[in-house]
Amino acid sequence: MYDEILVPTDGSVAAERAIDEAIDLADATNARLHALYVVDTRTLSGLPSAQGSTIEQALEAQGDAAVEGVRDRAEAAGLSVTTTVAVGNPATEILAYADDAPVDAIVMGTHGRTGVDRFLLGSVTERVLRRASAPVLVVRIGDEKAE
Repeated sequence: MYDEILVPTDGSVAAERAIDEAIDLADATNARLHALYVVDTRTLSGLPSAQGSTIEQALEAQGDAAVEGVRDRAEAAGLSVTTTVAVGNPATEILAYADDAPVDAIVMGTHGRTGVDRFLLGSVTERVLRRASAPVLVVRIGDEKAE
């Protein structure tokens, strides 16, 4: 069913649920897991180049740590995993990676933004969901209500 599964991560604790789901799905289907972190360059555009470069390097190091964390967890589950740190617009990079790899499914979380925040900031998950050629499993993260 699935041979290649992509799990984009932002390195946050909230993304752990999506990573758990991706590992479970990869384990159930004997798929290779692809962990992707995207350094969001949109936030660096107004900075002086030296300062932007320093921050970009720090974010790349954060990305390396995030995908290595996924690697460690996936390998502990007996899975094959590929890790990548990309630079650019997160939605664009996720979609490009999914097409280039190619992956059979994308598993990603949503921060559950609502109201004005969602309207002003947009949603990487929503953009990927609307444009991806592969199925997208969206794992709700944050703003969870007691069951």
